[in-house]
Amino acid sequence: MSLEAIAAITEAEENAKRMRAEAAAAAKAAEAAARAEGAAAMDAAAKKAAGELAELRAKSDEKSREDARQLASDTENRKAAMRAKADARMGKAAALIVERVVNG
Repeated sequence: MSLEAIAAITEAEENAKRMRAEAAAAAKAAEAAARAEGAAAMDAAAKKAAGELAELRAKSDEKSREDARQLASDTENRKAAMRAKADARMGKAAALIVERVVNG
């Protein structure tokens, strides 16, 4: 084999090694960029979810407070109606007792 042929083969082998090294470096860089992009997307999604969760909790808490106020109001109204009926019946009951004691 001639010296020129050996030099050409050596040069080709070196070029191939360099190209493999460049390809490996480019693959690593692409992988790192993809991982960073994925991590950023995950962080953004987590922040968005946390914000939505906080908003839903606030709405839920307000709804619960409003429901509790409404229930308390309804309970007070029923209590007042029952008390009014009881007061009206109390007068009738007292009159009936007096009548039975007097007539009795």
